Amino acid sequence: MSSSPDWLTPLETTAPDVVACWLVADSLRRVRRELRARAGAGSAERVLSQQDAIADARGAALRRLPEAALRMPGGEADWNVAETFAHTTAARRWLPRQAALSASGEWPDEAPVVQPGVPGRPDATRDELLTLLEKSRHSMGLSARQIAGHETQPCPLQHPLIGRLRCGEWLLFAGVHDLMHLEQLDRIATSAASLA
Repeated sequence: MSSSPDWLTPLETTAPDVVACWLVADSLRRVRRELRARAGAGSAERVLSQQDAIADARGAALRRLPEAALRMPGGEADWNVAETFAHTTAARRWLPRQAALSASGEWPDEAPVVQPGVPGRPDATRDELLTLLEKSRHSMGLSARQIAGHETQPCPLQHPLIGRLRCGEWLLFAGVHDLMHLEQLDRIATSAASLA
């Protein structure tokens, strides 16, 4: 069995539930099983702590990039790094927020729809992206507090790829999505360093 990449190794300790789900994300059945097992009753505070560790890792990876690398291909469709990074911070805010609305009984009559593949601004600066990351951290904290005690409550949010999840599972899944893009960011940072 091969060892974990350098970017993942510290997260195996600081975000073990998110990493365990991400490692099986190539199989819908397995990732759903891991989400269910790890996002049960009382998990919101633990998962939020892991999400903070992932936010730290994303910020560190972004800071490693030269400014010019923000316009490089970002590993998602034809987006650049800035578009991809902003997309991920939006998902960090939006997915847990929908679960929080469901958990608190505030689900809207006109149900929101997950729209994968929405990029951020292509010309965003590093400082703007770091601000978005901090906003996502704050928003996720508020959502986690509303989800706490309701982790196993079904959430009506429908994702075209993952389907429906429970409220706590959406909080955890946001981190799995983060890791998908953190892996891309690490590859880009390594590539940019080799060009410098």
